Amino acid sequence: MLDNLLNPAILFFALGFFATLVKSDMEIPQPISKFLSFYLLMSIGLKGGTQIAANPITGDIFVTLMVAVILSAVIPFAVYASLGKRFKNEDKAAIAATYGSVSAVTFVTAVNHLGTLGIAYGGHMVAALALMEAPAIIVGLWLYKRHSTDTSHNDGHSNWEAVTNASVLLILGALVIGFVADPAALEKVKPFTESLFQGMLMFFLLDMGLLASKRVSALRETGFVTVLAAILIPLTSAAVAIGLSWAMSLSLGDAFLLTVLSASASYIAVPAALRVAIPKANAGLYVPMALAITFPLNLIFGFPLYLSILKSIL
Repeated sequence: MLDNLLNPAILFFALGFFATLVKSDMEIPQPISKFLSFYLLMSIGLKGGTQIAANPITGDIFVTLMVAVILSAVIPFAVYASLGKRFKNEDKAAIAATYGSVSAVTFVTAVNHLGTLGIAYGGHMVAALALMEAPAIIVGLWLYKRHSTDTSHNDGHSNWEAVTNASVLLILGALVIGFVADPAALEKVKPFTESLFQGMLMFFLLDMGLLASKRVSALRETGFVTVLAAILIPLTSAAVAIGLSWAMSLSLGDAFLLTVLSASASYIAVPAALRVAIPKANAGLYVPMALAITFPLNLIFGFPLYLSILKSIL
């Protein structure tokens, strides 16, 4: 845990969080923030596609991907049911979609964590990241419709937005490009996609720290229950993923990434999709839950905890 806390990327996240608390004028312009996000998704997608091309998809890999998709579809049902009557239908559906979907930034940071420790992982786990985005959003929308009398929104349009969301499309596209592109040509762009990766990640997490600190104040209005949910939901999902990883005899790296994906929560793809699909949902609730609590929880405490448990059982 101490090593993780002293990771430069995590320290830059803390710096951003602190800067907002002391009312610093530090700010990352929105276009630059978007570019950094796209860069990270593109880089990790290309790397995953390249690794898949070098290692053919086996039956075990296919099963792993299917389990990842099933998890992203099942978790929203469990989250929705666990929230009971404390939240409005639209907010429960939004939170369910948030915690069923995944955080690409958490995944990228987890990949970087494995690299630092010298732990290998399969390129197909990048495909798992991409595949886990949309199902949770679609299930969240279905839950909202199922328990709502509001029929003013078009299901097909909302579901299509979940698939064509920029982060989903970019990671999938980069994965395919990395798979089909000429290896010699990809080698030439490595100085951009890999050598700069660490610096870009630190810059992006600085921005995430700034944003998380601004959003955390919204949680004061909802009280302790919301904070507790933002802690217990990811830990429960992680426990399920760890159990499945043990049952499937996954490698340490793949098991860690599946656990991180299951424990993460989306604060980019889900808000973008639900802004149109469920406009009544309170973004001041589900976004800070994911960004201000679950995201740092995973980075600071989750990574070493999950890895320690997996090392002891695999």
